[in-house]
Amino acid sequence: MSDTSDPALIENPNPEPAARRPRLVLLPLLFFAALAGLFLVRLFAGDDSRLPSALIGKEVPRFDLPAITGLAGRPGLSDADLRQGHVTVLNVFASWCVPCHQEHPFLLALSQDATLAKEGVKIVGIAYKDNSENIRRFLGEAGDPYARIGADVSGRVGIDFGVYGVPETYIVKGDGKIVYKFVGPMNQDSIRSTILPQIEKARK
Repeated sequence: MSDTSDPALIENPNPEPAARRPRLVLLPLLFFAALAGLFLVRLFAGDDSRLPSALIGKEVPRFDLPAITGLAGRPGLSDADLRQGHVTVLNVFASWCVPCHQEHPFLLALSQDATLAKEGVKIVGIAYKDNSENIRRFLGEAGDPYARIGADVSGRVGIDFGVYGVPETYIVKGDGKIVYKFVGPMNQDSIRSTILPQIEKARK
């Protein structure tokens, strides 16, 4: 008569599920990795400057920001300054932002464009979560392209504008309506192919 009390059969009467168990444990991890990969592809695919904004076609939010302390000749900025009948290029920047430093020479050249000046186009800035001393040092070394600068120390106004991360640039019509939002640092190509055409479109 055969012995049916084989220890191997008692401890693991069905070995196949046990062999599959490690694979089942990995399924949630693989699912998460797939989702993360999809997110990264969507995040970095295409042109991040075309990130949508809920404010396109709407008036700028109400705000009133003080001037940068100690920066002579540069008044603060409010929403009323963006409703003066001329196109405004609103640049959100910070001295601690590396891409802002990369963008700055092109922004400075844009501010010195004689054609834009003749058309009344103004470039203004919002200093995002920065302090006056650092802003003064940054603009003193790199040049100051702004007609006005508002100090958004708390970042509250940036939130109202839907800022994803500096630098960001908004083109505003003379009636205060936002017509375009550019995310990331501008360069010569983006100014020529995107910013200038959008400024011209906003003038009509």
